[in-house]
Amino acid sequence: MAIQIKYAELSDFYLDPKNPRLGRSAHMAHLPQDEVYNRMRDWSLEELATSFLESGFWPHEAVLCAMEEIDGEDRFVVIEGNRRIAALKRLKKTYEGEERSRKWLELIEDTDEPRKLFDNVPYFLLEDRSKVDAFLGFRHVTGIKEWAPPEKAQFIAKLIDEGGLGYREVMRKIGSKTPIVERNYIAYCILTQMESVEDLSIDEVEKRFSVLFLSLRSKSVQEFLGVENKFGIEPSDVKPPIKEDKIGQLREYSRWLFGDGENPAVVKDSRDVDRFATVLASEEGLQYLRAVRTPSLEKAFVISGGDQEEVYELISTAAYNLQEALSSIHLYKDDERLIAISKRLVANADQVRKTLEILII
Repeated sequence: MAIQIKYAELSDFYLDPKNPRLGRSAHMAHLPQDEVYNRMRDWSLEELATSFLESGFWPHEAVLCAMEEIDGEDRFVVIEGNRRIAALKRLKKTYEGEERSRKWLELIEDTDEPRKLFDNVPYFLLEDRSKVDAFLGFRHVTGIKEWAPPEKAQFIAKLIDEGGLGYREVMRKIGSKTPIVERNYIAYCILTQMESVEDLSIDEVEKRFSVLFLSLRSKSVQEFLGVENKFGIEPSDVKPPIKEDKIGQLREYSRWLFGDGENPAVVKDSRDVDRFATVLASEEGLQYLRAVRTPSLEKAFVISGGDQEEVYELISTAAYNLQEALSSIHLYKDDERLIAISKRLVANADQVRKTLEILII
């Protein structure tokens, strides 16, 4: 039977302390409702509040709830629509004088408190939160209102660890590709394992989770961490992803990608993970990273021979361009500007000859 839309007072709704956007640290802290609200109150709620004041809370925006225990009692916990409820709660607090933000006070200026808005909030009541997993996946993992990378990975891990789903089942449920689901899960397992490693802080890892996720595309990164055999197997066999004899390399990997209290990250941007992978594949590059206190990725990349393809491309392009110019250059042999450019070209070509020890017969 189809679930029916219902209405309740705003005070009946509880914000979800398990909301993926709150992050893992918040979930582990088992935050009380006041603290959950405080963390959500700055989630860009002004536009929602303005819309509610101008147009009301339309039934098609009804929030999705499940009955769950909070503070020893069953409550309406908002599974989908927490920003909408948080916006209403902050709006109500503004009318009641508890919220003193100038921006929010301006929102309600010259308006009466819209009691109907707070007394008749539309909602759907689900049997349990698992009934909305597929919807959340499509909306926030692969859809238009995406969660941040660690939040996506945490949601995927929840479906696997708590829901008992395999990669393909998660793929069908949320609409992502199976390799992406797999890499998200393995990356998340590495993140949680890092949490148990002494002297490793995961705060920066969580902030830059996409760097961890993207780096695992590379075979050299997988081999450095010893996780190459964690791909292509069942998720139940993934944990722990890093073996004990690779923990030292996990520490190095974390320091180079995310930094620590004493050293900045070597990889500054997620776009540099492929260059980092090239360095890891090179013994010379690894020696440089380990020997220098504040290594440079650019220098490590050159030491690793990573720029060799770039040199091929530059020299090859120059050769083809010169070949093409030769068909017309005789028409402008008295042009002073062309002569000056050509002198520089000849000097550079001679330097190439000397560097590569090319004999011209």
